[in-house]
Amino acid sequence: MPSRARVFVTGTGAVCAAGRDPRSILGAINEGRSAIAPIELWDTSGWPVRNAGEVKLKENELRQLVPDRKLLKLIRRTDVFGIYAATQALEASGFPAWRDALDDGGRPAVNDRTGCIVGSGGGTYSGQYDYFPLMTEAKGDLAAFGRELSANVNPMWLLRTLPNNVLCHVGINFDLKGTNACITNHSVSGLLAAAESLAALRAGEADRIVAIGHDAPIEPQTALYYHCLGLVASERLLPFDAARDGSLFGEGAGALVLETEAAARERGAPVLGELLGSGYAAEGEGLLPIREDGDGLVRAIGLALADAQLRPDDVGMIVAHANGTRPSDASEAAAIRTVFGERIPPVTGFKWAFGHLLAASGMLDLVVALATLAEGRVPGIATLARRDPPLGDFPVSRAAVAPRSPVALVLSRGFAGTDAALLVAVPPAR
Repeated sequence: MPSRARVFVTGTGAVCAAGRDPRSILGAINEGRSAIAPIELWDTSGWPVRNAGEVKLKENELRQLVPDRKLLKLIRRTDVFGIYAATQALEASGFPAWRDALDDGGRPAVNDRTGCIVGSGGGTYSGQYDYFPLMTEAKGDLAAFGRELSANVNPMWLLRTLPNNVLCHVGINFDLKGTNACITNHSVSGLLAAAESLAALRAGEADRIVAIGHDAPIEPQTALYYHCLGLVASERLLPFDAARDGSLFGEGAGALVLETEAAARERGAPVLGELLGSGYAAEGEGLLPIREDGDGLVRAIGLALADAQLRPDDVGMIVAHANGTRPSDASEAAAIRTVFGERIPPVTGFKWAFGHLLAASGMLDLVVALATLAEGRVPGIATLARRDPPLGDFPVSRAAVAPRSPVALVLSRGFAGTDAALLVAVPPAR
């Protein structure tokens, strides 16, 4: 096969309930500490959903992550997380300092070859809450509502609700003028941002790309509607456990700086890992139904392995979607067994520690997977008390184990039976 550009990870960033950087998040996971706790963003008295993985910052405290007061007036909570994680990743990569040290002729060329691809949620119901007071006051009188609209609703409302705000402001803040995209595809958005970045770098569209996933779904309506669908756990998130009864929300972001091998070497960048291949498939069963045999995930994993030119035995660990819902965990285990047979590598998942971040979940899992590979340690699932008997000898446990190779398979799943898989390795990868 013709040679392809290798794509290296040169910087990472993350924020969620478990911490504000990849190291502290992995530290919480290794210590078995779950950051899922009672919701504080609104009064949940009498509410059916009371727990989530919140970043413990009220709206007036978000300046701790993004200090620009003017910018904070134009963006939402989820955007703050995305911008923060991207800034963290870029600074860790050393790219801004290297670029800024170039002469006036070199900087524009570098900016033109540096892009940004973001996976974000499609928007939350809280984006419409600005209208509620006036709707109550108008008492159904549409004419009265229209007359008072401009005096009661923030004129920047539309700009604040755009799903591509992180793409926009990261590009502006760091003068990134290369290839860019914003992906809104439910829970697979973040991992697809990494997959699209890998494809774009291989195709020569850019020399480096900042890949970001962000979301903040912890709000009353979203929580209520997911509860009505039977998807929300009563108290804890228990992946693969016999007592699991649903998932719980989290919020935050993850980000990677990705560079071609040539671009990374040109500036002597730190190499934290390498993206090896990706795959994506959909089952098309409907909005919520998924196949019991995990067919879509089987195909996504197969595509990722083929893209990376690897065999199942080359995979050292699996970071499962592990969202704690009964059908998803069961079909995910079935899919993994179909691909790996009796030689399944150690399987883990991270959502028990910080919740399900929806659009950001896959990217955050990818960032943490890199950190676990660097440690040479597959963390256990601390909330696992008794593995669900139908799963048989499926290799999940509370105890940490060693990966069998420096390659991790990261899985992400979303509504409408969408499944994404991505393979990542830490040096030495090959």
